[in-house]
Amino acid sequence: MEVGKRVEEILDFWFSEKDAAGQATARKLWYRPDPGFDQEIRGQFLNDTKLAAAGKRDEFSKTARGALALILLLDQFPRNLFRDTARAFATDGKARATAEQALENGFDQALPPVERSFFYLPYMHSENPADQQKCIALFEANGNATSLDYAKRHAEIIERFGRFPHRNSILGRKSTKEELAFLKRPDSGF
Repeated sequence: MEVGKRVEEILDFWFSEKDAAGQATARKLWYRPDPGFDQEIRGQFLNDTKLAAAGKRDEFSKTARGALALILLLDQFPRNLFRDTARAFATDGKARATAEQALENGFDQALPPVERSFFYLPYMHSENPADQQKCIALFEANGNATSLDYAKRHAEIIERFGRFPHRNSILGRKSTKEELAFLKRPDSGF
């Protein structure tokens, strides 16, 4: 496998929508369940996602674009491939470690804002309060008001509950009464 070619295939798939200037734009499919989109990812990238989880795509992390592709394999694709199962979150720690290394290398700053934001999502997905605060700071610096709002909403949930209640049933955790009441709200999950 040629690393650079596979990295570009992953990024070309994820960032397929472009604006008039040819820059990647956000896709609605990133943020809402779509069985067809999940199946596309399964057909093209399931094996890469499994290899990344096993540490067999770590060589991707040596470049900005490669690190971004690796983070997608560890943080985003599992949420599509293993939706509503514990496996959706199984590689979050590895994704966060990859993001941390990428930020230390300044890789996020080498890419356009839409792509850059995916270096920050492993912090948003973390149940660690310090990671949540780091995510807010990163999105404040990135200047994306929508992403910053989501970062703050995630952080508020972690501050309030110490975890994401919408993951409780998936992860076999018992919900508190307060969490159950919260989960009845329309904006309780992401």
